Amino acid sequence: MADAEELISSQAQELRRGTVVLACLALLEAPQYGYALLVTLNDAGVTVDGNTLYPLLRRLEKQGLLTSDWNTDESRPRKFYRVTPEGSDVRAGLVREWEDLVASIAQLTKENQ
Repeated sequence: MADAEELISSQAQELRRGTVVLACLALLEAPQYGYALLVTLNDAGVTVDGNTLYPLLRRLEKQGLLTSDWNTDESRPRKFYRVTPEGSDVRAGLVREWEDLVASIAQLTKENQ
């Protein structure tokens, strides 16, 4: 049987997994390219790898929540992503959902201490 630390780590990863979309929509108000976004997310404690992030960015773009443009001014072309107006609306809704969920969990954990 797994010890408590392993279980906490595994469950924490599950909690974080659901926050990546919200984190991306929050960070991409200003255009960023994929790798810079990956570093920013990981530095902020939202652990994600490229094999997860890049398909997510393509999916969000396909849904109309992000738009992208290629920057070919530098020696290496980079695809920059940014939030669309619809993406901003979705982000605002997700922030409200997040805040409601945090308040609910806080209340539940307070009641059960």
